[in-house]
Amino acid sequence: MGAADKPRGARRTSGADRPGDVPIPSRVDSPGDVPRTSGADSPRGARPTSGAGSFMAGGALPLAGVPIAVKGRHGLRAAGPLLAAGGVVVGATSVPGPGTPWQTWGLGTHGRTVNPWRADRTPGGSSAGSAVAVAAGLVPLATGSDGAGSVRIPAAWCGVVGLKTTAGRLPSADRTGLAVPGVLARSASDAACWWQVVTGEPEPVLPPLPVTAVWSPDLGFAGPDPEPVALARAAVERLVAGGVVRLVRPRVPLRLTDPGPAWLALRAPGADLAGAHRVRAENDRRLAGLFADAELLLTPTAPTAPHGHEGPGDRYSTSLTWAFNLSGHPALSLPAGFGEDGCPAGLQLVASHGREALLLAVAREAEARIGG
Repeated sequence: MGAADKPRGARRTSGADRPGDVPIPSRVDSPGDVPRTSGADSPRGARPTSGAGSFMAGGALPLAGVPIAVKGRHGLRAAGPLLAAGGVVVGATSVPGPGTPWQTWGLGTHGRTVNPWRADRTPGGSSAGSAVAVAAGLVPLATGSDGAGSVRIPAAWCGVVGLKTTAGRLPSADRTGLAVPGVLARSASDAACWWQVVTGEPEPVLPPLPVTAVWSPDLGFAGPDPEPVALARAAVERLVAGGVVRLVRPRVPLRLTDPGPAWLALRAPGADLAGAHRVRAENDRRLAGLFADAELLLTPTAPTAPHGHEGPGDRYSTSLTWAFNLSGHPALSLPAGFGEDGCPAGLQLVASHGREALLLAVAREAEARIGG
């Protein structure tokens, strides 16, 4: 079914109605109990760990024969745990070309990467090809990296699940600490299996439901378009109706300082970082207050629908995502329906540092109760 045939606001209920489906495994079998290699609540800056040794020592191959795509031509370097678990890397996906190392659209050295729902729209980036490969049914999961939203934005715009990990939880070559590993997957269960493989942690356990959550359409500064806000809010209402989350009001309304200038300063060699550190500290304080009142923060993933291949213009597609690269919190984008243009939108779930298991458990329950 093409994008134009998809009813407005429809939810995906199975892999059969995704663009370009091919007969591949619809989900990765869970490896069950896996020896834990570190605590699940590692804070930002914690020593990176990997679960690859657990699988090699125990002989388990939870990804045996599963086709996997890796981000870019250097993606194989970080794929060791997946290979050790039996995964088969079938290709490297497209990324932005030279001079556009962190852009959020898929114009690369081999031409444009198109959104599988509408060829005249971007899939997002920089994990552009990874999102498209998953959405088009080429692979059930693909690796990504997220420095400002580069996993979550393409996940939202291609209608798949995208997980950004806690800063410092997994190895990253980014000197700023902003970019962290992540995954794009066709289901939350597949993303959870990736998490088990790369960390050695047990299968995420569902917490008591409903999970308390705070809704914020704009984080206090972002100015998103009405449609992605409406789609994300409708997804929240489905989660509430399904008994997955319960909305609460924080004692202090969440109003973050725009992280953009701080993020850009951290990326600029020789920049004065005093202001960036002040913004980070203040936003960290406000987020700590919110997570003292609720387990999850819910927002739209992107402030706009997917833009054309000419680029986003003067809009930052990252305005709702890069705050959590600055703060280091884990975040997950969940499909939230379709806009008038036939393209998907996403709902972003954010949790306290080290609580990826909570994000994955809630996302799996959402798929089970209200459809994926």
